Amino acid sequence: MNDELFTELLASVREGGAIMRGEKEPSRKFVVETPDVKHIRERYRLSQSEFATLLGISVKTLQNWEQGRRVPRGTARILLRVAAKHPEAVWDVVRPTIRQIQG
Repeated sequence: MNDELFTELLASVREGGAIMRGEKEPSRKFVVETPDVKHIRERYRLSQSEFATLLGISVKTLQNWEQGRRVPRGTARILLRVAAKHPEAVWDVVRPTIRQIQG
């Protein structure tokens, strides 16, 4: 590594330390909004039990999300974002499974 790159890297590490200690504000922040699970479910016009089954989660987990005791994370958060923005995609994937169970 040449001296110029090392100096840049060192300055970056020092800046990160100052931000972590609260001595400096970060140049940008990323905020990931928590999905409004109850609103998403209501748009599907499903009960808690039906929506939990649709997502493959327990009713208790859904209730915890809706009542703010827990926050969906990771894959669940992404699935909820897809469910909110593209309900037709969710139904397209789930409907064949529903028919198999009923049939």
